[in-house]
Formats: sequence, C-alpha cells, structure tokens
Amino acid sequence: MGEQRTLASVVYDSKRKVTRRERFLQEMDRVIPWATLIALVAPHYVKPGRGRRPMPLETMLRIYFLQQWFNLSDPQAEDMLYNSESMRRFARVELGEDTVPDESTILRFRHLLEAHQLTAQMFDAVRDLLAARDVLVTTGTTVDATLIAAPSSTKNATKTRDPEMRQTRKGKSWYFGMKCHIGTDPQGFVHTLVTTDAAHSDIGQLPHLVHGLEDTLHGDKAYWKEADRVAYEAHGGQYLINQRGERTPARDALNRERSRIRARGEHLFHVVKVLWGFTKVRYRGLMKNTVRALAAFALANLLLARKRLVPAGT
Repeated sequence: MGEQRTLASVVYDSKRKVTRRERFLQEMDRVIPWATLIALVAPHYVKPGRGRRPMPLETMLRIYFLQQWFNLSDPQAEDMLYNSESMRRFARVELGEDTVPDESTILRFRHLLEAHQLTAQMFDAVRDLLAARDVLVTTGTTVDATLIAAPSSTKNATKTRDPEMRQTRKGKSWYFGMKCHIGTDPQGFVHTLVTTDAAHSDIGQLPHLVHGLEDTLHGDKAYWKEADRVAYEAHGGQYLINQRGERTPARDALNRERSRIRARGEHLFHVVKVLWGFTKVRYRGLMKNTVRALAAFALANLLLARKRLVPAGT
C-alpha cells in the first residue's frame, strides 16, 4: 500500500466504531507468521521481468486468507476488495494508487498453491509455531471427522457428479461429499489432517491421525475397537475412546465424562464450517478441496491460539 490516500480512506480513519470484522482482521494480522509463510511461497512465485509487473506476494497471500475466512470465490474476492475498506486495508491495497488484483490473478495464485501443495507446508509451519510457543502439547490426541458436502446434481457440463466424492449414510440420512479427519491435542488444536471421500470409515484413518507420543487417546464410538484398546493399554497408554455396546447408566456416564474432553476436538469444525462457511466444497476433485482444508484449519488454529500468541495490550 502506498502513501497516496483516497478521500474515502481518510474519512474511514475518522469513524468512531471498530467493527467486529475489523477487530477480527487486526487480530489475525498480528498472529499470522507472515515472514515464514511468505518464505514458503516465494521460491515458486513469479519474479519481476518482462511483461506485466506481478502483484506483491504478501498482498496475494492476504487475499487468499480473506477467501478462507469469508468463503469467497475468486470473483467475489475481487468485488469485496472494491466494496470493503477493512478488507482492502488487510490486503494492503489502496484504491488511489495500487492495482486491485482481478479474479484471474487471484485464480492463478490459488492454482500456484495447489500445484506445489503449499498449504500443506503452511499447515506444518503453523503447527511447528504452536509447538515452539508451548501452545500445542503432545500428551494426548483426540480424533474426529466431519463431512463436507459436494453437489450431487448432474446438471453440469460433464453431466456427472464429482468422481472423487462418494456418499455415506449418517443416521437415517445420506450425504455426498468428502471427509476431513483430524487429530487434535487435548486443547483442541489440530496437529494432523487427512481427507478422504465420504465413504471411508473413520476408524480406518486412525493410524494416520496419531503422532505416537500421546499417552491418551480420545474419540467417539466410531473409533472404538477392542483389539486396539488391548494393544494400546499394553503399551501403557490410556484408551479413552467412547465405548460401544449396550447402553447402561454406568456406560452412559463414562461416555459423557470422556466426551467432555473429546468435544474440544470439534471446536475447529465450528470455526471452519459454521463461522467460515466451509460446509460445501467449492471445487471438483479431492486435491483442490484438501488444499483449501489445510489452509482453513491452519488459520483456525491461529484463531483459537491468538490470545496466547500475542500478549495482552499489543
């Protein structure tokens, strides 16, 4: 953002109320490790040379994060940069001087992240940051999964549904889409993310969600397996998966007690799906939506940890 200011920007500075959107963007701006994330993308980003001057890398990364938080398509992201002063300020774009990235530029940047799987590296970088700041702990793991819906209609150019998505039954209802499987620490910070189509069983992904250093393992009944319990406890661990079997007052009380800890693993789902709107896939194919999921859960980790990453009053 340059020093040239528009009249609208100057007037915006004089307003008295700080909106919830502004406060949220300010908090996220302080906790995101910009230097680390930019360094991950920089080797793959276009360098200035012949042709049109590329947009600043940090600006494009900031716009990409805005897309995750406000569930914006590429055209919507371009429109919001014209409509919202708070978003322009977060993206470091000034209408009076800077060029606003168009939807094609935003699309190409997203494709760059997908081609090099850079959001997986961002996810790892955020996890390492939380571990280094003693926010993420390794004493236990909670495993869980959530469904992300996909369009089941065949009214499209290919007259087919997404071949990488599948359907599954939950209760008496059928769902078509994908699953996000996560492993979190006892506080609810996700350390592992795996995606599959919706037909994959939850328990089948359990070996991919543990890191091997935990002493306790929590999860709902979908992860219960007697053979796993025997093996886990034989190695000195506490197998605290909710028990299956006939319901009795004692078993119900035990599962309720275990669920008090297990439920913390669902806080990230609330942020990503309810607050940020990632309830339905935007793209075809599991890879593209996995890229988005990794970015969303990394940012959700930072949101939940923001008060511990930034001292009060800064």
